Amino acid sequence: MLALAACGMVRAQGAASDEGAIELRTATDLQPLPRGEGTRALPIILRARELRGRPDLETLAEGDAEFRRGGLVIRADRLSYDHPDDLALARGQVRISRDGNVYSGPELQLHVQRFEGFFLEPTYHFGRTGAGGTARRIDFLDEQRAVATGATYTSCPSDGSGGPAWLLTTDRVKMDFEANEGIAEHAVLRFYGVPILGAPVLSFPLTDARKSGWLPPSVNLDSKSGLQFSMPYYWNIAPNRDATLTPLLSAKRGVGAETEFRYLEPRYQGTANLHLLPNDRLTGRSRYALNLAHESELPLGATMQFAGLRVSDDAYWKDFPRAVASVTPRLLATDLQAKRLFGDWTSYARVQRWQVLQDDASRIESPYDRAPQVGLRGIHRAGQGFEIAFETELNRFAEPTDGRGDLLAEARPVGVRWHALGSVARPFVAPGWTLTPRLSLNAAAYSLDEPLGGRRGLSRAIPTFSVDSQWQLEREANWFGRDVRQTLEPRLMYVNTPYRTQDARLAFDAAPKDFNFESLYAENAFSGVDRVSDAHQLTAGVTTRFLDPASGAEALRLGVVQRYLFRDQKITSECTPSADPLVAPECTPLTQRFSDVLLLGSTNLYKRWTLDGSVQYSPDLKRTVRSIIGARYSPGPYRTFGATYRLARGLSEQVELGWQWPLYGRTPPESAAEGSAGGACQGSWYSVGRINYSVRDSRITDSVLGLEYDAGCWIGRVVAERLSTGRSEATTRLLLQLELVGLSRLGSNPLQVLKDNIPGYRLLRDERSTPAVLSTYD
Repeated sequence: MLALAACGMVRAQGAASDEGAIELRTATDLQPLPRGEGTRALPIILRARELRGRPDLETLAEGDAEFRRGGLVIRADRLSYDHPDDLALARGQVRISRDGNVYSGPELQLHVQRFEGFFLEPTYHFGRTGAGGTARRIDFLDEQRAVATGATYTSCPSDGSGGPAWLLTTDRVKMDFEANEGIAEHAVLRFYGVPILGAPVLSFPLTDARKSGWLPPSVNLDSKSGLQFSMPYYWNIAPNRDATLTPLLSAKRGVGAETEFRYLEPRYQGTANLHLLPNDRLTGRSRYALNLAHESELPLGATMQFAGLRVSDDAYWKDFPRAVASVTPRLLATDLQAKRLFGDWTSYARVQRWQVLQDDASRIESPYDRAPQVGLRGIHRAGQGFEIAFETELNRFAEPTDGRGDLLAEARPVGVRWHALGSVARPFVAPGWTLTPRLSLNAAAYSLDEPLGGRRGLSRAIPTFSVDSQWQLEREANWFGRDVRQTLEPRLMYVNTPYRTQDARLAFDAAPKDFNFESLYAENAFSGVDRVSDAHQLTAGVTTRFLDPASGAEALRLGVVQRYLFRDQKITSECTPSADPLVAPECTPLTQRFSDVLLLGSTNLYKRWTLDGSVQYSPDLKRTVRSIIGARYSPGPYRTFGATYRLARGLSEQVELGWQWPLYGRTPPESAAEGSAGGACQGSWYSVGRINYSVRDSRITDSVLGLEYDAGCWIGRVVAERLSTGRSEATTRLLLQLELVGLSRLGSNPLQVLKDNIPGYRLLRDERSTPAVLSTYD
């Protein structure tokens, strides 16, 4: 059916019939319709100032003509449609809109159903990328394929000198949307008229879907390896498997490679990463880093996880800090574990080994290897509200075979430990308060290797009784003329653990807990199993919060907590080793009745400010022992400045500053949460950075300093990063990046560095608006 809507005079020739009737109606309520095979039954909507036609043969529209079928819209000064051939001819200010893409030019010829035809001298704009260009001619082969001749592509307007800031030109471009592939012949990328990239044949994806090929090159500069050049190749092996192969060339170290392999199967998944230098010219040996991760389902409902990171030598973490993906770059774990659920219970087995990267200037003590660790744990809720928790585990602790050396004068104990942790609790819960009495038991048996051979057995069982009471009271209040809901949350916890003799050398997984709100309410002052602090104590604290009644957002939080000892604590971390290795070291008792006071606070009462801090105050010393105080000011998008002060008296004192702030040019409005200053080239400068200064050592430890320039259609970044690897050693990197909005990013990538180091940092451009259009070369 053909529907004609006219704004002016309408003339129709021929008789009306059920199949080819000419119907006059307005088209203001038209909605986009499906494409593909469904378009065969769709009507054609045609409107203009003047319409002439012969039913089932030809229709001519003149004056603001508009043609619609499905999701296709054609506008022109003059448009004719040949019904038998399904051919639309448009001339004079022709404009096509389809799938968010817009083409405009002087002349179009198109077989509508097959979407086959040509467009002369078109200008085009792609809605997904926000970029476009011109061509001498575009030939539409079908809905999925097209060929453009003499084409250009950019997201920049003219810079006033005759051309845009960046421009991609090609002799011929073949586009296959079904295969997600574009192939450009004799492609050249120019930046302000200067060619910066070219290839005889350039292949690129047309969507965000994956595609095999060469990725844009990367250039890095650091103080350890000098100038480095890399050019990754992405291999889309299958929908669930891919790999990235990256040849490397370092001015100081020579030739190397990086590889990443990823796989995702119905029952397992994982990654494998290798960083390899076959012959490091600075050290004269081969160097590598291997990082593996794997997860899989096993028979009988079990699961398995493996994670392993190994490097070739102790200095690897200094020379290649970014290749060692670990929170503890000098302690690298290999961890294999399996577990299976049985209702409320979980059984598990594990093997864990460590590689310790030692440095003669600052040697470290490593954790023990666990080979193996086998256990069972679970929580069961019994009748009358009881909660029963139980854990039993068998471990074999051994010294790491890699990196420990002669760190300690005496050998640490090694051997087998079996332990059982159990507790029975009966929580009483009512509106506004809870009361939880708990009876716990920590039992362990040891079979230790003797230095001269043989084994030594030890065992102990230590009970603990505790009562934890928490309250939550609320009231409506007014704070500086602002209605708020205030809470008062007091908490009391009583703990009684008798003293039992314990060997202070047995610390396979035990360590003193940090002094914080969580540890003050803990039953044991030590983590792990081997050490259990004797205790007869009461911990009291209170927290108050001010909440927005409508949203529940927290505007202010204040808290204070302190612990009181009813008797001296004999099991402490202050122990003196005995001259006889068979005699347990003596520990200095804790006689301080009132513990240090811990205070915390945080607020965002003022919309642009965020303040938070915690202070540990010693009543005996009458001074602050440790404190962390931070403030952040964020008055708008891309404007944030933060400062943090950290003090651990006698150990460290640091000041940290971090910011992202515009220096010059127009700043985007608050609503532009994911974008920048819009599509026009505005020329905005931003400063970004983080500085960590050690007051104790009078030096800058780590720092990141950079500049970002947003021209609207392209963004330039220069970032310098300094990572401390010792008291007198550091690695410095210079990161340069050119982001062509709507095309790709070239150079080294500093974005992850900025995200990791600057609280509140925001991208100047949403990552989704910068697809890897230049992501592959052939």
